[in-house]
Amino acid sequence: MKPLERLSNFLTKIPRPSKRVLLLILTVATITIIISTLLSMFLSNFDDLYVPSLGTIRVRYVEVYGGNLTFNNGNITLDWGTIYPGMSINRSFYVQSKSNIKTKLIIKYGNWTFLNSQNQPVTGNLSAYMNLTSPQNGTIMNPNEKIYVTLTLSASSSPNFVNELVTKDVQGFSFDIYIYPSEI
Repeated sequence: MKPLERLSNFLTKIPRPSKRVLLLILTVATITIIISTLLSMFLSNFDDLYVPSLGTIRVRYVEVYGGNLTFNNGNITLDWGTIYPGMSINRSFYVQSKSNIKTKLIIKYGNWTFLNSQNQPVTGNLSAYMNLTSPQNGTIMNPNEKIYVTLTLSASSSPNFVNELVTKDVQGFSFDIYIYPSEI
């Protein structure tokens, strides 16, 4: 028996699906397409969910300059631009020690303020979903030494965070970054 004949014999032995089975398959496929389309349309409404942000730098016994720093109304600031949930953004600048002894560089953050579309502060613990890190935090610096510092701001992708942003109508935020030396 030739391969083509064997295939033909095999195919004739497969039971033909009933009209009910074909209708069920068609119905399930149609419902799946409709649900996935509606879900995509719903999620696309959050596609432009973003939060503009600004960090004000507070320094003590160090000087900061260059890189992504800007000066705004007498304050040294970092414009983080637009941050989306689940995103990280880097900003860099120079830090120069003004100490006459060897110190450890300390970088901390706090004083978060989230604002709604009426430019009013939003209550809650939204800052728990934000994080600022720097590989240079804790770096030992010699007197008058300058180093290039990179800060990374990360926003959580947690569904709870996204829900808070939407329900509280968060349109932006600001926070302070503290940079200072510590004795070793």
